[in-house]
Amino acid sequence: MVIIEHKKGRTKEKQTDFHEGQKVELLISARKKMGFIAVINGTHKGILYENEVFQPLKIGQEIGGFIKKVRDDKKIDLCLQKPGYKAIDAMSRKIMDELQQQGGFIAVTDKSQPKAIADIFGVSKKIFKKAIGSLYKKRLITLEKDGIRLREKK
Repeated sequence: MVIIEHKKGRTKEKQTDFHEGQKVELLISARKKMGFIAVINGTHKGILYENEVFQPLKIGQEIGGFIKKVRDDKKIDLCLQKPGYKAIDAMSRKIMDELQQQGGFIAVTDKSQPKAIADIFGVSKKIFKKAIGSLYKKRLITLEKDGIRLREKK
């Protein structure tokens, strides 16, 4: 993929091999209205959208992330969690770990406030709901009115 940068009236091409889902190292470089600008692997810039960041970030912070999408206009969208079903699998493992650490019950449901879910798991409510749905279908958890419970093995 070729990314074209314009500087002082000159056009410069930069070759990139970034692809969706790729794990990258990010350096948070600026805060904008839409989110955070980050330098990707020290070579390119991308954006972490405000509504997809579920943890505090600081200018100068180095953090692992993922390429969410390389857009048609050659701009790069980033995310901090694995995109797609990989995110669901990772979140499912995190929920199971948390359930085991908390004695088999967590007082959070698909009806909980998005902020409460983000505070506990660091993900969007959408990803959380998909993950608990997956665990429920696998019969690993039960859904209760006031939380989720680890299903007892028979």
